[in-house]
Amino acid sequence: MESLRVNASPTLRKQVADTLRAAIARGELQPGERLVERVLCERIGVSRTSLREALRELENEGIVTNLPNRGLIIAQLDARIAKHVFDVRASLEGLISRLFCENATDAQIAACRAAFEDVKRAYAKDASQSPIDAKTRFYDVLMEGADNPEAERMLRSIHIRVSQLRALSLSSSERRQTSLKELSSLVEAICARDCALAENLSRDHVNKAAMAALSRIE
Repeated sequence: MESLRVNASPTLRKQVADTLRAAIARGELQPGERLVERVLCERIGVSRTSLREALRELENEGIVTNLPNRGLIIAQLDARIAKHVFDVRASLEGLISRLFCENATDAQIAACRAAFEDVKRAYAKDASQSPIDAKTRFYDVLMEGADNPEAERMLRSIHIRVSQLRALSLSSSERRQTSLKELSSLVEAICARDCALAENLSRDHVNKAAMAALSRIE
């Protein structure tokens, strides 16, 4: 039975994995950066066993890649992979927007509008909150109101990859303003509980973000 021994608790592994995901989302760990176990263990304050368990989880999600003669690195996103990420994101965010319209309480509708106001403030110059953090909070509200744990789990996973691409899609001031207009229309559709329109607007927003990001990559 020794071969069945558990080396790290699922809770600790999840905490380490979540810490790494957050660091990647914030850009503290960049695409292509080599992951040195000794350094990460010191920064996070965990054993190598716990770290390796978490890294395996991230590797299964495609966030981390194991390269011959180099080891584990943060996955790099070329144009082909980025398009695949945006395709999945469009489908999932469209679904989440529709489900939010169907299932959200009036309080959650109000929270959605408030979260969008935070997004608008974050897009302004010298804002205290970054646009990426504000948009993350906006989608947190949508996922909570959509009330579909499986769709939420998949979208949270894909959003780690999306966070690496948002910096590209929002690097243009023109794109930032267009993005705000798209989200404004989406929020109005959500508040009106127009499910079909909200789904279509959500997909359209992602598709336009994809065009902006892919043009920067290419």
